[in-house]
Amino acid sequence: MSRDSDDGVRVWLVERTYSDDEQNLIILTYATPDGERYFRKERALTSFSDVRDTTAAVEADPDNLGAVDDAAQREQYAAEARRMRELHDPDDVI
Repeated sequence: MSRDSDDGVRVWLVERTYSDDEQNLIILTYATPDGERYFRKERALTSFSDVRDTTAAVEADPDNLGAVDDAAQREQYAAEARRMRELHDPDDVI
């Protein structure tokens, strides 16, 4: 179960991809453990002097969550979110 708080909804890292359209752009996809909602972050690749950690989970504003309409993708996101939740604390650097 995701832990909803006053600040947001806890979502877990389920996918990390590199953009085909933009060089030096990483797309991080986080999802709720049921796989029904997702949150996407785009991040420029860092330089040696600009280090940003990617954590196992983040708190996302409910207004920034999208719906996962495809059943297969929803199950994939749910399985990965549950796996991440079982293996990691939310603040673990991935």
